[in-house]
Amino acid sequence: MSNLLNQTTVYLDVIFSQLFTKLIVAVIILLIGFVIARIVGKLTQKILHEIELNNILKKAGVKMELEDILSNIATYLIYFFTIIWALNSMGLTTTILNMVSAAFLILIIISIILAVKDFFPNLIAGLFIYRKNLIKKGDSIKIDNIKGKVNKITLIETEVKTSSGDTIYIPNSNVTKKEILVKKKKK
Repeated sequence: MSNLLNQTTVYLDVIFSQLFTKLIVAVIILLIGFVIARIVGKLTQKILHEIELNNILKKAGVKMELEDILSNIATYLIYFFTIIWALNSMGLTTTILNMVSAAFLILIIISIILAVKDFFPNLIAGLFIYRKNLIKKGDSIKIDNIKGKVNKITLIETEVKTSSGDTIYIPNSNVTKKEILVKKKKK
């Protein structure tokens, strides 16, 4: 029994010492990598500032702070590779990358669903408006509190110009759902 307890203690010591060593190596990799990332980011920004990249872009008509964007990209790329290297030194790379990939995929799917949730009803309503010839360009309409002249009808929205000169974009699903008063354009 004593021999088994000694063997277990030795085995646990070896496991914890290896784990502790891997953890220390990972922390050192992270520290060095983060310092290098900050240095490379600042150096990239300084070099791009010296060649006056933002001024060149302004002269070309582009209003973008590309110096900051490129230096941030360089910094975050090094952060990313440093984290991957640290996880690899601990033997966790595939597990963590699979979890991050799954989370990223779920985020993309949710974003796509939220982006198109209003698109399809408006598209179907737009097709309905075209098919039934409900309203045409130049018609005067009243929907809820909005009165105006139809400027343009697309598959997604209807553009209405009010008497005060405002342009209002009404989703086509609202046009088909609401009670609408149409005064046809005179020919």
